[in-house]
Amino acid sequence: MNLYSKLAAQAEQGRPVHVALIGAGKFGSMFLAQVPHIAGLQVVVIADLDPDRARNACRTVGWDDTRIKATRFVDSGTEATQADVDVVIEATGVPEAGIRHALAAFDAGRHVVMVNVEADVLAGPILAARAAQASVVYSMAYGDQPALVSEMVDWARAAGFQVAAAGKGTKYLPTYHSVTPDDVWSHYGLSPEEAAKAGMNPQMFNSFLDGTKSAIEMSAIANACGLDVPEGGLAFPPCGVDDLARTLRPQSIGGQLDHDGMAEVVSSLERDGRPVFRDLRWGVYVILKAQNDYAAACFKQYGLPTDSTGRYAAMYKPFHLIGMELSISVLSVALRQEATGQTRAWRGDAVAVTKRALKAGEMLDGEGGYTVWGRAMPADTSRRLQALPIGLAHRVPVLRDIPSGTVLTMADVALDDAALGVQLRRQMLVG
Repeated sequence: MNLYSKLAAQAEQGRPVHVALIGAGKFGSMFLAQVPHIAGLQVVVIADLDPDRARNACRTVGWDDTRIKATRFVDSGTEATQADVDVVIEATGVPEAGIRHALAAFDAGRHVVMVNVEADVLAGPILAARAAQASVVYSMAYGDQPALVSEMVDWARAAGFQVAAAGKGTKYLPTYHSVTPDDVWSHYGLSPEEAAKAGMNPQMFNSFLDGTKSAIEMSAIANACGLDVPEGGLAFPPCGVDDLARTLRPQSIGGQLDHDGMAEVVSSLERDGRPVFRDLRWGVYVILKAQNDYAAACFKQYGLPTDSTGRYAAMYKPFHLIGMELSISVLSVALRQEATGQTRAWRGDAVAVTKRALKAGEMLDGEGGYTVWGRAMPADTSRRLQALPIGLAHRVPVLRDIPSGTVLTMADVALDDAALGVQLRRQMLVG
């Protein structure tokens, strides 16, 4: 509650927080839009494969020429990690790049805010351990759902409540798992021309639709909060905010969860496509479980929406502003040396499942593409199966014919053993 006053004090002393941003896409641009309005926060260097595109992004979000000229633009994320900064923000969305940049930042003694959830789910336990060894902070990105949910879970436990469930809302139907970039825009109510004019990437947006992003984010939440993901994958039950406590409780008492302590996503669509009443499409939630009758009575007295037993109650945040909230992580890390969420154990994984039958030699194209989608899976199951993480299912050929709907294993594809992501995942499998 005192980040702003801490930052103001540093600004008055002429000691601004210096930041390096790697990746000037949508998330990064939303952060950059806020920077001119936060005294004491300075972006020193911006790395992007196309520095001119990054400069244009700064202009688009309202930076003046003076600020742009005072900022260094480079095309190497590794170079940005070596700059004289307090915090490195990794926002490329590419798992291999994210891992490489994080390790370079740790070696340089820099804190890291990992927007790149794909990298975190692929190798988060090892990255967190490496950060601790380097005496720096490795943090989730506030504004994105995993960090927001981690905050709610931490609040709930610190207040003495059991966390029965936590997660987010999204737009979901079972048929979405097979959607490809060719037909994604019809599900968003856009024409391909409208999407192209807005600069929207069909594969990226498809990863939100086909369930992959949800699997990645719920795995990240499970790993940060000590929760479980469902053995059979996320169920995406249709549910509005008024029914969260009733739906997100164990099946043994009429809910839809395997047990207490689960990460799950609720759908904003009924299975027949009708909109859910008072949906949580853009928000996050936590389900509290009262430890005794007195606490349950207080839930009712203070107006919390509960289930029929009164023991389960829901709290939720209806929106998230992704990059526009990212400074909360940056300042927490720089001024408090405290992460806004961090992987603490390997409990959930996002693994690759075939969207269609594949022939030997076909190349996988990663999240949101034509060949695979990401399904949440308990880490113990993933380890036992040697399942292929969705973060490694990009630009690798399959070695045999594989039916549609198959969970791929690492033995099903020709992995590059020189890749950092492959090396760290293999360490996790034997760790």
